[in-house]
Amino acid sequence: MNKESDYYEAIEAIRESGEILRKHFGNINPLRSKSDFAVDVVTALDTEIEEFLTDRLKQSYPSIGFRGEELGVKQDAEKVWLVDPIDGTAHFIRGIPFCTTMTALVDKGEVVFSIIYDFVRRDLYTAEKGKGAQLNGNTIKVSCRPLKEAYIAVETNLEYPKNATRYISLRKKCVTFTTINCGFEFGLVASGKIDGRISMDPYGEDWDYAAGTLLVAEAGGVVANIGQKTYNYRNHNFLATNRVIYEELTASTIPPLFPLEKS
Repeated sequence: MNKESDYYEAIEAIRESGEILRKHFGNINPLRSKSDFAVDVVTALDTEIEEFLTDRLKQSYPSIGFRGEELGVKQDAEKVWLVDPIDGTAHFIRGIPFCTTMTALVDKGEVVFSIIYDFVRRDLYTAEKGKGAQLNGNTIKVSCRPLKEAYIAVETNLEYPKNATRYISLRKKCVTFTTINCGFEFGLVASGKIDGRISMDPYGEDWDYAAGTLLVAEAGGVVANIGQKTYNYRNHNFLATNRVIYEELTASTIPPLFPLEKS
């Protein structure tokens, strides 16, 4: 994205934060745990990077609000940055290369711009509503593989019987897997390396999905809440796949795994 972009300063801030993070990749201890789960940890860098991005984005875009995973709402506004400073903190601590920084710009409840920075590989994904998706400045597109050839990332709570049933059925039709990292998986979908990401009663929050769903949509994919033809980033139950697979999952299979609700 060139210097004439309205969001150039945001991209540069994310790049700079990535340089800081890369120095500590696999070489930092957890500060605290949010829960009993091994993945639910926080380092000092989580808050430091969020504070860094708060200051940089406020300086460049003073009228835009800020909401982060660690520090919450720092400035409220109709237009707001939604930030996850380290998506995959537990991976980051262990030196597992599935961790990203994610930023989404939400305007009147709609995601209009997003950045996902895979800072370990220096892969920077960007998407702007109506203007496509890019990886390191080059246009990217989702795949066109059918379900039988697909790799699909799935995030779900299998304690719900409906989710378990759908997951078992899906595994019979394609390869399912997870890296336990939303940002990394969305990048794979948008660049056509894998073919979709499905979220059913997942464990994340708005900042885990807003940036990536816009990226997939702008790369030519279909993103829709389960049972719906539309998408609201606050609803975390969704399909984000290429168009061929979306049709197979919602209409072509008999019975469809994810039928659309009757209007």
